[in-house]
Amino acid sequence: MSATRISTAQLYSQAVDLLRSRFAELARTQRQLASGRRFATPSEDPTGAVRVLKAAEGIARLEQAQRNVATARRRLEAEEAALAGAGDILQRARELAVRGANDTLSAGDREAVAREVDGLVEDLLGVANATDGNGGYLFSGYRVRTAPFARKAGGGFEYRGDEGQPRLNLSEGLRIALGDPGTRVFARVPTGNGTFVTGYAAGNTGTGVIGPGTVDDPTAWVPDTYTITFTTASGWEVRDSASNLIASGTYTSGGAISFRGISVEIAGAPAAGDAFTVRPAQARDAFSALEALAAALRAPGGTPAERAKRRMDLNRALQDIDQALERVLEVRAEVGARLNAAGLQEQVNEDALLAARRARSQVEDLDYAEAASRMERQLLALQAAQKSFSRVAGLSLFQYL
Repeated sequence: MSATRISTAQLYSQAVDLLRSRFAELARTQRQLASGRRFATPSEDPTGAVRVLKAAEGIARLEQAQRNVATARRRLEAEEAALAGAGDILQRARELAVRGANDTLSAGDREAVAREVDGLVEDLLGVANATDGNGGYLFSGYRVRTAPFARKAGGGFEYRGDEGQPRLNLSEGLRIALGDPGTRVFARVPTGNGTFVTGYAAGNTGTGVIGPGTVDDPTAWVPDTYTITFTTASGWEVRDSASNLIASGTYTSGGAISFRGISVEIAGAPAAGDAFTVRPAQARDAFSALEALAAALRAPGGTPAERAKRRMDLNRALQDIDQALERVLEVRAEVGARLNAAGLQEQVNEDALLAARRARSQVEDLDYAEAASRMERQLLALQAAQKSFSRVAGLSLFQYL
């Protein structure tokens, strides 16, 4: 009897263990079907869990990079729009400068043009102080909460930003600039032709008009202040800042005066004693260039000499506006290149994200068809185990007496 009790206990224990195992397998499959994942805890598949963790880290980095791309594109698109507006303003100022050079305009006509230029100064200042839509100024460098440009109390303009250029990582290998400091776009614009700038003496009495000049041989150019003086109505000489004679010759209206690798043209009828200057180009802000245009439009023109000076002032303003426009177009082209790079990187990141998510899915996601089929097999096995256990549990020697 003792041996029979031990054998029966073992039989019951084995049957219960089998039922528990079948229930556990079925429960795991049900959890998988409910969650859509192959494992709920790392202990169920340590290797797979490690692979999923690494894939998740990569996906998080790529998603952050995509957020950075979106931020960069918004800011660069805002800057590109601002630069387009600045270009339109400067182009309009250029048209007004050309119009103002027409000697047939009356004083009232020139005043009307000057008032429009005054408005363009304010328009350009507004563009230079444009924001990115989130309260950050586009052209303040790192000082994004400070308006970059303001008028100075004594006249002129000042820059209140810094020289910083905020950047964002769009991928592990690409770090892109989000903007440009206002000094580069609006403040440090070269004057004249970019190498030198021409001018005239205030006491000139003739009608000579000097042009912007050209650089013939950059290697021969020696930056200095040169004075072209008409010793007679038909003779000129060039001296440097130390009064050394550099060149001399006979004047022909519209003819080139060449020295130190450059050439300038003087047209009209200069008087004996009239002088013109050639100085190295400096930097000025675009706002002051527009104000100089307005001042030139308001300059007197009652005598031939005054009209000649006004024409030279207008020509000088036109040169400076052209330089400002060229700078804006240059920066705008760079912004466009950054936008293109951001767009390309966005697609690269999206492709990498798709691949990373697919890799994680292959490890983590459940094959529903296989799991459903497996659950059917487990249910059948559980039912068979339950029937077997019920049959065994019903066995007794009294049934055979």
